[in-house]
Amino acid sequence: MSEKPKRVAIVGAGIVGISTAIWLQRAGVDVVVIDREAQAGEATSFGNGGVLAACAMVPVTVPGLFAKAPKMLLSRNEPLFLKWRYLPRLAPWLIRYLRHANATDAARAADALAGLVTDALADHQALAAGTGAENWLQASDYLYLYKNRAAFQADAFGWNLRRAHGIEWQELEGDAFRQFDPAFSPDIGFAVKMDRHGYITDPGRYVKALAAHMQAQGGQLLQGGVSDIAREGGKVTGLWVDGQMLKADAVVIAAGIWSRELAARLGLKVPMETERGYHLELIEPSFTPRVPVMHAAGKFVITPMQGRIRLAGIVEFGGLDAPPSKAPFDLLRRNLRRAMPRLTWKAESEWMGHRPAPADSIPVIGPVPGIPGAWLGFGHHHIGLTAGPATGRLLAQMIVGTKTNLDASAYSPARFARKNQGRV
Repeated sequence: MSEKPKRVAIVGAGIVGISTAIWLQRAGVDVVVIDREAQAGEATSFGNGGVLAACAMVPVTVPGLFAKAPKMLLSRNEPLFLKWRYLPRLAPWLIRYLRHANATDAARAADALAGLVTDALADHQALAAGTGAENWLQASDYLYLYKNRAAFQADAFGWNLRRAHGIEWQELEGDAFRQFDPAFSPDIGFAVKMDRHGYITDPGRYVKALAAHMQAQGGQLLQGGVSDIAREGGKVTGLWVDGQMLKADAVVIAAGIWSRELAARLGLKVPMETERGYHLELIEPSFTPRVPVMHAAGKFVITPMQGRIRLAGIVEFGGLDAPPSKAPFDLLRRNLRRAMPRLTWKAESEWMGHRPAPADSIPVIGPVPGIPGAWLGFGHHHIGLTAGPATGRLLAQMIVGTKTNLDASAYSPARFARKNQGRV
């Protein structure tokens, strides 16, 4: 067992980075978190759907995706968009990604993801306890909405995976659903209701509260651009931040999609793309849904938050630099008006961000092979908020050398070592 580090530097002040910092502090380690932004929780951890989705072990790459994708791209009413000029750059990743759209690989990904999400509510409660962030944490049911039972049955592959991982649900049909929540259109005739879920009523403020607690416990939060990982004799000695050396005994790269370049400097070529996600907030709505819901056909969530409703979802491929597109926001509005036709609101706000999507849909969590002191924690695709506390605890356990609470082998960065590249 290696010696417990005295000081760990963490790149990325989102939910994964801040969770890792807090769990390390609780293990007696000094921490410093570095982010390009001046405050924590300003990127994907700000703009997500806010749901603690314990049922979210089903990857996007389920059987049939390859056949559906072209039709979805050509329809203005489907939640998949592509900036066509980006296709040549996207193609190598996309080919690898679609190769995983089969039953065997989907089940393998679900096995890995389940370890990070099934206890999401309890994981967040444990992380947030005594930090002040618990004020933004709400236990609740979570609903999937369908037009009818036939539409639900068409999703049988995903629901069978959830059942295999212990997810239980109640089916609400017709009047039973309308009695539970009359906010929705009569066209929505079937719902799946799951308990032991939750949501964050303001994700940005939640992560900021966690970061403030980390600082109050002696941790540092620094703004800066990390250009490289410093090493001496093969071992990590710190980070280069805006041209200055920041000393540390170990480094964690937890910067979402921006982790890709830093991982490459450590010798790992991680096949990961930005999956651009959108949210539309409806300020001062006339009413809100009773609990968060996933609109299954539209692939977006409707989450009640403080003073607003957040609609979040959509998949767009277009790289890191292109500005937001208008069409995804318009689709969210159209779908919302069909789902909740009586809803009115006073104002709107729009946001677009970057989900880090590895080709195999499994996050990268653990030590970098052959480089003592280098650790990775990124690639959470759609489950970053949900899995952040579990990921942070897992990393902290590995870094300090204690027994981990789950098998971390599926997340190992070693799968991206040069000799294994063709397998992922």
